[in-house]
Amino acid sequence: MARRAGVDSYTARLRKTTHRARIALRKSGVDYFRGDGSDWLALAGLLLTVPAIAVGTITNPVWCSPAALVLPIVAGGLLLRPASLLGLYAAAAAALIVETLALGPYTQGPATVTPGTVLVVAACGLFGLLIAQFRARVGVPWRRGGTMLFDLRERIRVQSALPRLPKGWHREMALRPAGGQSFSGDFVVAARTNGGRTLEVILTDVSGKGMDAGSRALLLSGAFGGLLGSLPPHGFLPAANGYLLRQDWDEGFATSIHLVLDLDSGDYELLSAGHLPALQLHAGTGRWEEKAADGPLLGVYDGAEFHPVKGTLRPGDVLMLFTDGLVEAADRDIAEGIDRLTGEADRYVTSGFEGAAWHLIEACAKDVNDDRALLLISREG
Repeated sequence: MARRAGVDSYTARLRKTTHRARIALRKSGVDYFRGDGSDWLALAGLLLTVPAIAVGTITNPVWCSPAALVLPIVAGGLLLRPASLLGLYAAAAAALIVETLALGPYTQGPATVTPGTVLVVAACGLFGLLIAQFRARVGVPWRRGGTMLFDLRERIRVQSALPRLPKGWHREMALRPAGGQSFSGDFVVAARTNGGRTLEVILTDVSGKGMDAGSRALLLSGAFGGLLGSLPPHGFLPAANGYLLRQDWDEGFATSIHLVLDLDSGDYELLSAGHLPALQLHAGTGRWEEKAADGPLLGVYDGAEFHPVKGTLRPGDVLMLFTDGLVEAADRDIAEGIDRLTGEADRYVTSGFEGAAWHLIEACAKDVNDDRALLLISREG
C-alpha cells in the first residue's frame, strides 16, 4: 500500500508539474504575441543563427556570402528590444572578425569580407536599432501594431453603422477615405432615441484627412457616441464644442451636422456647426432644396450658438448629408459641386436610391484626394 501510494503521489506530482509547465508555456506564448513577454527566446534563436552563418561562410563563401549576417540583424530589428539588439550586434561583429581572419584579406579574392560588406551590415544594424527604439518609445510592438490598427479601423466602422429603421424608411451611407487609406477624418454617429421614435445622426468632418485625422476622428466618434442620446438634441453641439475646446489640439476644429428625425411624422430638425447644407429632394416637384442651418465650427470659441432649420420628409422625399470632399475640388467651387451631385442623384429618382450612395461618390468625387462621406435617408412613397 505504501509503495502504491508513493507511485500515485509521484504520478500526481508529475501530472501537476506537466500541467504547470504547459500553462506557463502557453502564457509565455500569448504574452509574446501581445508584446508583453520577454524576447529571450527570439534572442537565443537569432544568436544561434549568427555562428551558423559564420561557419557556412567560412566553409563555402560562394554560396553563403559574408553579407548574409544582415538576415538575423534585420529580424532582430523587428523582434528584439534595443538592449537585446545590442547583444545581437556584438555577436554579428564578432562573426565578421572571425570570417575576416579565416578568409584572409579582401584583396585575395571576391569571397572575402570586404569594406562594403561591413558597411552594409552596419547600415542594416543602424536602421534596425532605430526601428527598435521607435517601437520601444511608442510602446506598440510590431506583432501588435497591425492588429491594433485593424481594431481601430473596425471600431470606427462599427460606430458609424446606422441603426435599422422602421418599414417605409431607407438609409445608407458610403465613406471613402483620402488616398485609398483605411482611416478617414469623416465619420458618422447615429442612434434611435426617444423610445426608438426619433433618429439622430451626426455627420462630422475633422480637420485634416486620411491617417492624419484618423486618430482624432476615432477619439471624437467615441465621445460623440457617448453624448448622443444622453443630451437633448439642442444640447449636443454645444457639448461637443466644449469637448473639442478642452482637447487643445493644434488643428482642433471640425464641422458637424446633426439630424433629428421623427420617424412617425417625418418632421426633422437640422443643426449645423459650420457644415455644408443638406439637400432635400421634394417628390412632388422633383427639385432639390438646400437646408442650411446656422452655426460656427466646433472647437473655435466657447459659448457658440447653433440655430436649427426645420423640414418634413414626405413619402418619396430624400435627404442627403455629405462632407466637402464630395463637392469641393481645386478646379470647381462648392456650388458647382452641389449642382453636379444633384444632377447625378436625379438619375435615381425613378429607380430608387438603394445602393446609390457609393455610386454617387464614384461619379462625383472618384479621384479627389480628400475624405468623402455621403448619407442618404429616404421615405418610401
